[in-house]
Amino acid sequence: MDYLALIVCYLLGAIPFGVIVGKVTRGIDIRDYGSGNIGASNVLRTLGRGPAFAVFVLDTIKGTAAVVLCSALGMKPWLVVTGGVLSILGHSFSVFLRFRGGKGVATSLGIIIGLNPIIAAVAFGVWLLVVGVTRIISVGSILAAASVPAMMLVWDKHREYQTVALVAALLIVVKHASNIRRLIAGTETRIGQRVTVDDEGDEQCEK
Repeated sequence: MDYLALIVCYLLGAIPFGVIVGKVTRGIDIRDYGSGNIGASNVLRTLGRGPAFAVFVLDTIKGTAAVVLCSALGMKPWLVVTGGVLSILGHSFSVFLRFRGGKGVATSLGIIIGLNPIIAAVAFGVWLLVVGVTRIISVGSILAAASVPAMMLVWDKHREYQTVALVAALLIVVKHASNIRRLIAGTETRIGQRVTVDDEGDEQCEK
């Protein structure tokens, strides 16, 4: 039963809500526009706030659902966090997208919500503050992710939770490698720069 639950956790994470929302709202494949990423940031630039919010919430729920499922089945803490990590891996390496996917920020937040809601709230606050100051989503995501292992180390005695926070943070940093290169080059996209899609599906950039 435990191993079946872990498979379900991966499959939950693998649901590509960014692609689904793009298809439902505009009939497009979000991977063909902007950065090509399936996460809420690219959806925001391409489709706007409503679809982006929907993708963010749905991707967050995937992580929380994985943790809640494993906990409800009475699985040991290390299996609970394994289920969480598998949901991130499912999102970032989706079997439905030929093992490609998003960067795992929202799904990681969902996991932390399931493990320690207070730390999740603080991390989200860090994200909001950094994004509000810099107008760069990737900077907020990286710094918020890095803050979680530090908070877990200080405020949570579960070694398993500390470990999953560190793994999630490392995965997020690795998946943001291209963003880090653009940040160094000074070419990273800021909030307000959008990619619009006209009625024929053509991509146009707006500053």
